[in-house]
Amino acid sequence: MSQRMMMAVIVAPVLGLALLAAPPDAAARGCIKGAAVGAVAGHVAGHHAVLGAVAGCAVGHHMAKKQQRQQLQQRQQQQSAPQPTQPPAATSRGPSAQV
Repeated sequence: MSQRMMMAVIVAPVLGLALLAAPPDAAARGCIKGAAVGAVAGHVAGHHAVLGAVAGCAVGHHMAKKQQRQQLQQRQQQQSAPQPTQPPAATSRGPSAQV
């Protein structure tokens, strides 16, 4: 068995188990798109579509989580930014206040 084949036999199940251990909604985020791109790239690179799909799923999931963290940070920064203060309302002086 070649070294590449050994690597594929070891890496694919390990990545699969890692994705199964994640919460269901988090595991799906980015996985489908990444798996599709990875499968095409793996097929073109030497008929390794399955290995490419597994790797693409892992990368897509990682990128989706990274984007989610960035969006969360932006929301927190917007909420913690000081709100602009409005100038005090002009008080109207009635007829008795005229000199």
